[in-house]
Amino acid sequence: MAISLQKGQKIDLTKGRAGLSKILIGLGWDPVKKSGSGFLGGLFGGGGGSNIDCDASVLLIGENDKLEDVVYFGKKLSTCQSVRHSGDNITGEGDGDDEQIFVDLNKVPAHIHKLVFVVNIYQCVQRKQDFGMIQNAFIRVVDSSSNTELANYNLTDNYAGLTALFPGEIYRSGSEWKFSAVGQGTKDTGIDKIAAKYGR
Repeated sequence: MAISLQKGQKIDLTKGRAGLSKILIGLGWDPVKKSGSGFLGGLFGGGGGSNIDCDASVLLIGENDKLEDVVYFGKKLSTCQSVRHSGDNITGEGDGDDEQIFVDLNKVPAHIHKLVFVVNIYQCVQRKQDFGMIQNAFIRVVDSSSNTELANYNLTDNYAGLTALFPGEIYRSGSEWKFSAVGQGTKDTGIDKIAAKYGR
């Protein structure tokens, strides 16, 4: 049975699961329902009526917190071929995962210490959009071989005014891998700005 995490909690992924290698990271979100009139209608009308296009990405972090690679809709496979992106979902409509990232833990190079998952809003400045217009955001970890959900984390904080979310990360702990429910938001306007913080 999957473990539901709270912000800041961590869970062992591979400890006790010697055969675990291939995992799926599912990320999902829904646009807040627009009101036809009144304050909410005016507020969300400010977004130009555009769909909110959230993009999931992965930062592959090496020693000294240095960025080694980025996987996103424009580069769907990491250079080491251990991380693969499912592709872009431009609306967030519907149930279940909106975007998926596949990771083969056994293929992650030894110098990569952490995989940081990021969701940002495409063209957030031009469209005047932020995560106050998004609800039901979540991240979950699934054992791909058995399709068993290992952990999930629903982001319940108020992220109004923020344009990038860090829902969670997977990191090495000795010979094991762990997952951390991060749940932090920032005002970074694109994956390039986020990548720059890690020296790239």
